[in-house]
Amino acid sequence: KYLSPEEIELLVSSAGDTKNSIRLRCMIELLYASGLRVSELCELPVSANLGDKLLIHGKGAKERLVPMHEGAQYALHKWLELRDSDSKYIFPSSAKDGHVTRDGFFKILKKCALLAGIDQHRVSPHVLRHSFASHLLAGGANLRVIQTMLGHEDISTTQIYTHVLPEKLRDTVENAHPLAHNEFKDI
Repeated sequence: KYLSPEEIELLVSSAGDTKNSIRLRCMIELLYASGLRVSELCELPVSANLGDKLLIHGKGAKERLVPMHEGAQYALHKWLELRDSDSKYIFPSSAKDGHVTRDGFFKILKKCALLAGIDQHRVSPHVLRHSFASHLLAGGANLRVIQTMLGHEDISTTQIYTHVLPEKLRDTVENAHPLAHNEFKDI
């Protein structure tokens, strides 16, 4: 399951422009721009912000660097300017853990879907992660690069995205294979 790029834009724009909305916009932008797991997003420490990339502490205590495009960098910068907290988390909250919870973010994301006119059952943090990977693959990104950015240990976990775009894969073979353009004569 994944959303189209247009649906992602609708989702981001439905967050609004209030202080809490700027936080939400930033969370959606970062999730979609980096393919983070929702727990990685919610528990993101301020120290993870390296300007144009994020240092993610993922599953199994493994670290990875995830680049951010300029739009995501801007959204993060804008949120950090407004954020008035000494919390170690980028997205602090009064919740007992000190950061926005997975469930709290999930509920707010569902409201954004409703405002954007997108079926709420089609929207979740994991769907944004799938959208990130699917859109990168559609844009020609290497599967190994996507694997690294998602923090997948095994490439077979990442390969689930290849079924989404069989025509893109066929076009790649036709355009990149050295014998694809040879004219074959009757033998």
